[in-house]
Amino acid sequence: MLSIKRFRHRAWLAAACACISAAVALPSAALAQLAGIEPQAEKLLKNATTFLAAQKRFSVDASSTIEAVLATGQKLQFDSAALLQVQRPNMLRAERRGDLVDQVFYYDGKTLTLHNPGQKYFATVPAPATLEQMLDFARTTLDIIAPAGDLLYANAYEILMDNVTSGFVVGKSVIEGIRCDHLAFRGADVDWQIWIREGSQPLPCKLVITSKDVANAPQFSVVMRNWNLAPKFSAANFSFKVPPGARQVEFLPLDKSGTQSR
Repeated sequence: MLSIKRFRHRAWLAAACACISAAVALPSAALAQLAGIEPQAEKLLKNATTFLAAQKRFSVDASSTIEAVLATGQKLQFDSAALLQVQRPNMLRAERRGDLVDQVFYYDGKTLTLHNPGQKYFATVPAPATLEQMLDFARTTLDIIAPAGDLLYANAYEILMDNVTSGFVVGKSVIEGIRCDHLAFRGADVDWQIWIREGSQPLPCKLVITSKDVANAPQFSVVMRNWNLAPKFSAANFSFKVPPGARQVEFLPLDKSGTQSR
């Protein structure tokens, strides 16, 4: 009978061999420490962000994983799924369900509402008149960040490349059965990777962010699938209607230190 100790050793050995094989197969660019930003990586990212910014309306499913680091150094992962619906210049709806969140986010160009269906409460505040201004307001004032929110900005390229010191094309990859270009970028505090669909619709398929300024470098990753660039929804889709039994609460604004006041 195979002991647990022997099984663990074999499993570790198999994993080590697999890692060595994978390393040998990696493109040489991925094994080198590159200085500066490779022009092709810059071009692919710019094409993708420009293409997405040009879409007047779209929807996408997203699955995300965020890591939390305990005081002991142990990492925990928490998953969530989201459906994003966007109509430029001023409408967004994001439905999120997961280990740590059960929320629907509404923005109709005038108000921003966060609804928690499970606990039957909601909060509403007046919001700026454009999608980009609303995302800034939500992040800096309310500490609310839309899933992969940076990609929704019209100037996403400038936001993503801010403080980037190096970047390169890792190679080709397959995400959810879709062939992609895999790009990797570095900054002072954050490393990030993005996988962009090949072809005439260069949509992002995956994003991974590594926080180097946090102990043990936790990661946030999101996989995007089922892109629809011609969805059918009305303006009412982005407006919140108070359901029976729901109670209104107030957002907790951030104080000057960047934490939510009580």
